[in-house]
Amino acid sequence: MHAPTKFALGLLAAAAVATASDVIQLKKDTFDDFVKTNDIVLAEFFAPWCGHCKALAPEYEEAATTLKEKNIKLAKIDCTEESELCQQHGVEGYPTLKVFRGLDTVSPYKGQRKAGAITSYMIKQSLPSVSVLTKDNIEEFKKADKVVIVAYFDATDKAANETFSKVADKLRDEYPFGASSDVALAEAEGVTAPAIVLYKDFDEGKAVFTEKFDAEAIEKFAKTASTPLIGEVGPDTYAGYMSAGIPLAYIFAETPEERKELSEALKPIAESQRGVINFATIDAKAFGAHAGNLNLKTDKFPAFAIQETTKNQKFPFDQEKEITVESIQKFVDDFVGGKVEPSIKSEPIPETQEGPVTVVVAKSYNDIVLDDTKDVLIEFYAPWCGHCKALAPKYDELATLYANSEFKDKVVIAKVDATLNDVPDEIQGFPTIKLYAAGAKDKPVEYSGSRTVEDLIKFISENGKYKAAPSDEAEESVAASAESGSSTETGTVEEPAKETSHDEL
Repeated sequence: MHAPTKFALGLLAAAAVATASDVIQLKKDTFDDFVKTNDIVLAEFFAPWCGHCKALAPEYEEAATTLKEKNIKLAKIDCTEESELCQQHGVEGYPTLKVFRGLDTVSPYKGQRKAGAITSYMIKQSLPSVSVLTKDNIEEFKKADKVVIVAYFDATDKAANETFSKVADKLRDEYPFGASSDVALAEAEGVTAPAIVLYKDFDEGKAVFTEKFDAEAIEKFAKTASTPLIGEVGPDTYAGYMSAGIPLAYIFAETPEERKELSEALKPIAESQRGVINFATIDAKAFGAHAGNLNLKTDKFPAFAIQETTKNQKFPFDQEKEITVESIQKFVDDFVGGKVEPSIKSEPIPETQEGPVTVVVAKSYNDIVLDDTKDVLIEFYAPWCGHCKALAPKYDELATLYANSEFKDKVVIAKVDATLNDVPDEIQGFPTIKLYAAGAKDKPVEYSGSRTVEDLIKFISENGKYKAAPSDEAEESVAASAESGSSTETGTVEEPAKETSHDEL
């Protein structure tokens, strides 16, 4: 046998470097010790075949490398090999990410699945809810994240201290919070205690709160001041805009230059509506399909639309009109004044219901889904979604069971094509299944279990008003579906809500 050449050794060394990972793979016999010996750990429970896990992998690796120097550890557990460990930690779908502070303090990861978002989230998690700041550490703290919030108050001001701590506890997943009682530091910032300064690496650089320390007012200040005057809608920011609680105005354009030009032109309008409407540009080349979700044409840009995020209502600006400061100012003013009617995209109401599953369209949504006398399970689907197609025969079977049971007048199994119909819900992936229980239509429950007839019946019986479960028929259908192997599909591996030819928001 020949000894390896220097070239071969070099290749081996390069391969070793290429495969080196800062993500620690854990097993049942190493998990507990690892979690106990590290202050904070983000653990990903995954399956090798899971598409979302594969998409997450490079982002997770990048975040692990960035966080390594801060002694924040990222780990992963292969649930196909460590099923007992995954069951022990309540894993029902992949990927599942959990934050561990020892074995007794565990919380779900609530951030986005991008490297920057993971890094930012875990840095905030590693800090106390309020960091004590001095002249020695305040400058470093200001750069801890894109947005940090610092309170300056007198050490004896117990009320202000408690109010700020209450807000920090509630919003610690979103921002790092710090506090100082050093009068000199407050003077250097040009504020008089009690005051709050929100530092940010965009727009004007900082914003100051000097009103009475009221928790609700501080929260509103944080939300408003931390949002860019005109931001950018993309995979990392979309969820934040959707959860902001105020409408979002989209500025679609195909080139960075055009987006910058429109941003500058519309900036005075955005400034006048700050805290009322968020404004953001969006790359029409990468995310042009999203224009269709707002009832805009997907081949005519630039374009403008406002989305009422809390009701998922769409207000597209007429694409035959030119986008000018004057035309957009009038459109925005009319929207705020309630003078613009929402655009509603809907298929025709079916003349007859064919098949066991009730077909819902936008124009019949309220009459069927919000019928307060019935428990309604509804699937939001897309025709191109493979998981939806796989679910279809089982969903038909479920509907047939209820239609032939004593609960036929109390339970409705329904579906809606969310690509052709506007619905009040903001759908992130397909299929999405929700139960609107009778008497609790304002509190729908989203389904996240296995997509089997048996588990869907259990979900309806546990969360519906009528506790409906056609058990005898269900046992026979479950046995049949088990033979066909349907029970292995997990309910949380979803296809994103997107057109296949465009990127996902």
